[in-house]
Amino acid sequence: MPLQPQPGQPGGGSKFNAQLAIIVAAVVAIALIVGGGVWYSSSKDDGKKDDTASSGGGTGGTDDGNGGTTSGGKEKAPADTGAKVLFQVPMPEVKNDSTVVVSGSWLTDKTYAKSGVAEIVGYDRDKGGEQWTIPLDGPVCQASRHVTDDDKTAILYQPAMPTKADPSHGCSQIALIDLDAGKKLWTKTLKTGDQLISFDNVTISGDTVAVGSSSGGGAFDVSGKLLWSPKPTDSCYDAGYGGGEKLVAVRKCGTYGQRQLHIQTIDPKSGKVISEYKMSQGIEYASVASTDPLVVAADVGDSAGDGSGISDFFSIDNKTGKLRTRISAPGEQFAARCEGVTRIEYCTMLAVGNDRLYLPTEEHDGSGEYSQTNEIVAFDLSTGKQTGQRADAGDGYTISPLRMDGGNLIAYKRPPYDKGGQIVSIDGGSFKQTKLLENPATDTVRDVEAGMSPEYSELLYGDGHLFMSKVYASKRSSSTSEKEYLAIGFGTS
Repeated sequence: MPLQPQPGQPGGGSKFNAQLAIIVAAVVAIALIVGGGVWYSSSKDDGKKDDTASSGGGTGGTDDGNGGTTSGGKEKAPADTGAKVLFQVPMPEVKNDSTVVVSGSWLTDKTYAKSGVAEIVGYDRDKGGEQWTIPLDGPVCQASRHVTDDDKTAILYQPAMPTKADPSHGCSQIALIDLDAGKKLWTKTLKTGDQLISFDNVTISGDTVAVGSSSGGGAFDVSGKLLWSPKPTDSCYDAGYGGGEKLVAVRKCGTYGQRQLHIQTIDPKSGKVISEYKMSQGIEYASVASTDPLVVAADVGDSAGDGSGISDFFSIDNKTGKLRTRISAPGEQFAARCEGVTRIEYCTMLAVGNDRLYLPTEEHDGSGEYSQTNEIVAFDLSTGKQTGQRADAGDGYTISPLRMDGGNLIAYKRPPYDKGGQIVSIDGGSFKQTKLLENPATDTVRDVEAGMSPEYSELLYGDGHLFMSKVYASKRSSSTSEKEYLAIGFGTS
């Protein structure tokens, strides 16, 4: 069973939870589309699974001195925080000149699972040996950042491999994956007329797998039973869903330029709308950063200007659908990213818990010569104001939230040129930092780690294990002699 989930997942000893159109363009274009990449592993103190930007405690805890409550996390510092490389996964071979999506990674108490080229492979999380392989007919398009209580997750994939003549076959295949058994339990498709729907988004809430697209949304029970499907006569459509503790639909109404987004908390069994918040007309895209508490990010008026997809966060009451507060997060000040154009649930470098939104600031000059650094700050989701809590990265480091661990925040510190990266736990009340893991500082290890930035990679941490992986694989340049890696795992004793 997963030991730890992501933004908003449980923290510890027994559970782990993990955490697109097909890209065939140039690397620069890809980088713009990706918009960030930390996903999948999280756990909550109640032992349930959730996602990286979901809630992380906040009930039944102690007063944090800032108007909120915190509950202790389950991640504890080992006697020796120095980590070693557990294993490395070589970059798979890519034919032709295409770029293939290898998005998706999950961490359970026994297995690290990672998407490869048209396959998902489960590795022993300590030794790296392959435990199982699930072959697919085509590349993965997207992967859920949530898992069920019994370690099942969902993916979207293509029905065939891309070719030069046909670079994409659409993301029509919806599959449920058993991460414990290493099996694909079922594959489903949905149609509009006689055409297969190509989906943009997949998520899980409870025992419901939900998928969204410009043709509408659908959902299946984990048993494979169809719960709902797009209605051809509907003038609005579910562009995508956010999962985890709640199921939230981003429903689009109106035409481009006159668009209105309806943010709906829905019953995951029936699809019935529980509450609804209507965003201002003209906001074309929105991302679900957390479903409980409900936080939605949007680039209002295309004002972010930095490709982050975020100018503002909207804190919404799940029960009533009313706006609690709106938080301005200018792109020149804050470094979180959301890809809401097609990937409704793809926010990175942020976390939500303790009724707080945790954001990293943009880099700025440090105290050392030529050094850069930044901080994590907290916003109150009821008032929209900063709480005054601040976690400094330290000179030469830059810090990014990964997920909640109960009432604590787990963060990654990207290192300066002569150090290894760190994982720290930040107390939700005092904001005191505790180092949990530090990577080796050797040249070869640093080179691999440097290529796994939190903006464009997947990072999972739990129980003394850190896994970093790529989300795209490309044909290697003949001029490059350095070995490339799909994933690397680190662990403390």
